[in-house]
Formats: sequence, structure tokens, C-alpha cells
Amino acid sequence: MSEMSPPALQIAVIGAAVCDESVERLAHEVGREIARRGAVLVCGGGRGVMAAAAAGARAEGGLAVGILPGRDRAESPPAPDLDVAIFTGIGQARNQAIVLSAAAVIGIAGGWGTLTEIGLALKHGIPVTLLESWSLERPDRRPEPLLGRAATPAEAVEAALAAARAAGRVTG
Repeated sequence: MSEMSPPALQIAVIGAAVCDESVERLAHEVGREIARRGAVLVCGGGRGVMAAAAAGARAEGGLAVGILPGRDRAESPPAPDLDVAIFTGIGQARNQAIVLSAAAVIGIAGGWGTLTEIGLALKHGIPVTLLESWSLERPDRRPEPLLGRAATPAEAVEAALAAARAAGRVTG
């Protein structure tokens, strides 16, 4: 019987379906950095940040998985660079599936949906690194150890990997 290798680390990239070119460039580079480190990119599978991150991962020969809100391609057209499209039929509740599928989450810019994913990740003990995204602070002003910020795509991916290790979500 052959020994199986451990599953690849999965990193979620979250952000809005509508964004400007500068945010798309950030997401594309984050996708490339995730693939360079041998991790699997998990995203919402649609346009904007999700499509750009998937394209970046594919450009580096990485794997991109999209968890989509609709029941099929007609309801949720998948980004063209996804390797795997998972249709859930559960609408925005799929946000929980996205974050729970990841060892860490990288939030890039984003809107209200991104904010819900950040909250869900933190609620479940999954570290989040923000790149040109929400400015968040706990109401009691205590530090949130699972929430970090990054200035560049490479820094965001490195911080996400380090946070996943520190939170015990990955070894090595």
C-alpha cells in the first residue's frame, strides 16, 4: 500500500465581484503567490477579485476552486480560470463553505459580502489577512490575534501562511 501525501493547504481569497483594475492586479498577484507556494486557492468562483485570483493561480500552474452560490452555470457563471466549480444552490450562505474550506483567508478590498466572510472566518478561528480591505477593530478595542494586514500580495500570502501555522491549522 502506498503512502498518501498530505492534502495541499487551501487558502481562501475573498473580495467583491465588481472591482477596479488596481484591485484586480492585487488579486491576480495574490493568486500567483498562493500557487507559487503550492497551496490551493479557494474563492467564491465569480467575477472581480475571485476571477482575477483564479487567473493568477492558473498562470503559475496552481489549482483554483470556486464555491458558487447558484445551482448551476446558468445561475452562477464560473470564472473562466477555475479548475473546479462547486455549485451549492445556497446563495450567500456559501460564504461559510468558502472560509471553512481554508486554513487562512485573504481579504482583498471588498464589500458587504467580504465583510461577512471575514466575520465568519474569525468566528470559526480561521486567520484573516487584509490587503487594501476593511479597517476593523473590536468594540472593546482589544487586539484580534487572528486578524492581520498586509501591504503587498506577497506579504499577504506569507502572513496568511504564518497565521495558519500559528493557529494550528497547518503543520510544517
